[in-house]
Amino acid sequence: MPKPVKPAWVIDKERARRTASQESVWLFGIHAVRDALTNPQREKLRLVLTKNAADRLGEAISEGGLEPEIVDPRKFSVPIDESSVHQGAALEVKPLDWGSLEDLAAAGEGAPLVVLLDRVTDPHNVGAVLRSAEVFGARAVIAPHRHSAPETGALAKTASGSLERQPYLRVGNLSDAMEKLKAMGYTLLGLDGEAGTSLAEGLATTGGRPVGLVLGAEGPGLREKTRETCDLLVRIPAAGDFGSLNVSNAAAVALYAAANR
Repeated sequence: MPKPVKPAWVIDKERARRTASQESVWLFGIHAVRDALTNPQREKLRLVLTKNAADRLGEAISEGGLEPEIVDPRKFSVPIDESSVHQGAALEVKPLDWGSLEDLAAAGEGAPLVVLLDRVTDPHNVGAVLRSAEVFGARAVIAPHRHSAPETGALAKTASGSLERQPYLRVGNLSDAMEKLKAMGYTLLGLDGEAGTSLAEGLATTGGRPVGLVLGAEGPGLREKTRETCDLLVRIPAAGDFGSLNVSNAAAVALYAAANR
């Protein structure tokens, strides 16, 4: 009897899961490597250090339980960009598994506040958003699997340790994730410079309900489907006619306002 043929979508999903399980990431820089070494949830594979970096990371190396490879600074041959400021420290790891959207949003640590990023692909922006999200107690930063910044060394270095502590969840479909959050009681505020409602006015309508702040990439902003799925579009008022903030700065302002409403 012939085996039943799996649908194409099932095959694609299984292939993506296998690929994800095989992925590894090279983190670099003293702060990023130290925080990853001391994170018990992080699976560590290979540690490459110069003698100077090893001296600076002494306690973290012991805590990480991984024997370092000590190399000559002039022969620091790990697969990262040659222009990367690695400070003589690089660590190969597996990406973190933060669990499900439902678990993080419903019962995660911190205030009932999340950030959603719509096609924000710059790792430096995402790293900065993670730092702000941790500072202001957001439960998660959420982005789509496609057209977003994956977990990389550049993102980790900009996040300055926040990547190890602040949940960064990448989902299959951002609009579906937004609908799930709305069903859980979240009010979704989309940031749009042309909106008629200010951020403060929008937050005032939420009462004590959980809030999701939705931000788009610089330039294109929020996609139409994302805009339609938001409960309300809001703007951060500027003093002048031409003032604007990049996405990471806008996220910091919005997080501060939401955390202190």
